[in-house]
Amino acid sequence: MSRVVFSLSAAPGMAEGLARCFEADLGELETRQFPDEETYLRIATPVSGRDVVLLCTLDRPDAKIAPLLFAADALRDQGARSIALVAPYLAYMRQDKAFNPGEAVTSVSFSRLLSFYFDFLVTVDPHLHRIDNLDEIYSVPSKVVPAAPAIADWLKANIPNAFVIGPDEESEQWVLDVAERAGIPSAVLEKKRWGDFDVAISGGRLPDMDDKQPVIIDDIASSARTLVETVKLLSKAGTKPPVCVVVHPIFAGDAYDELLQAGAKRVISVNAIAHPTNAVDISPALAEALSAWSVQNDELIGASH
Repeated sequence: MSRVVFSLSAAPGMAEGLARCFEADLGELETRQFPDEETYLRIATPVSGRDVVLLCTLDRPDAKIAPLLFAADALRDQGARSIALVAPYLAYMRQDKAFNPGEAVTSVSFSRLLSFYFDFLVTVDPHLHRIDNLDEIYSVPSKVVPAAPAIADWLKANIPNAFVIGPDEESEQWVLDVAERAGIPSAVLEKKRWGDFDVAISGGRLPDMDDKQPVIIDDIASSARTLVETVKLLSKAGTKPPVCVVVHPIFAGDAYDELLQAGAKRVISVNAIAHPTNAVDISPALAEALSAWSVQNDELIGASH
C-alpha cells in the first residue's frame, strides 16, 4: 500500500482502526528513553514515496512533543511523500491571548512548530475560543473532525429517552448538533468561572425532565469542575442521575472519581484520548478526513507531472 500509519500515542485499537478504515499499512516505530531521559527513535517500516500518517493524541503534551518532532523529521529523511499529523486532542489551544506582559501565546507558538514539521493536520473538536478556526494560526491545511455525529449515534443506540444538557454557552454548539442529529430535546445552562477549580453553574428554570435521562455533554474534562457542578445542580433539581459524555477525557488528578462521587450515573467518552470511559469511536471519521487529504495529494502531484 502507498499509505502507512504510525502511532506514538493513542487510545487502544485506534491505530489499527485508523489503518483499516484508511486502507493503510500499520507501520512499526521503535522508541525508548535512554537513562538520561533523552529519546531514541527508529522508523522500522519503509516510507519512501508514501503518504504517512503519524497518530499522536496530545494530552499531557510536553513529554510527547520531542518524540513527535523526531519522528516527523526521521520520516522526512526516509523519503516520505507527505506527512499528516492526526492529533485527536490538540494541545496548547487555550492560551490564545497574552493577558499579561511577557506571556507566551502558546497556541501560536505551538502552531508554528507543528506547521513546520507536518503537511496536514487532523484533530477532533479543538478548543476554539478567541480563534475562530485553525487556519488563523496554522499555516498547513487542517481538518477539524466533529465528534457530534458519533456521539449522536451512540446516544440513539444506548440511552433511551435522553435529554441533552450543555453546562455552558461554549458547549451549545455541540449540544444542539447532537440533539438535532439524535432527535432528542436539549437545554443549555450558564457558567461562571473564577479559576481552574472555582466554577458555578446556574440553570435558571430547568425544563421538566421527570421521565427523561439527563445527558451532560462537554468538550474537555480536565479538572471536571464544570461537569461536577452541573451534576450537583441536576441532583438538587431532582432529576435522574445524569450520564456525562466527554469529547476529550483528560481527567487530571482525581477529577474522574470526583465526578462519579458527585452523582454521575455513568461517564462515557470519545476515544480522542485513551481512558477507561472510551465508548465512542472516532476512527472512521478521522480516516474519512485522511482519505480526502490523500486524494488531494494525488491530484496535486499528478498535475505537476
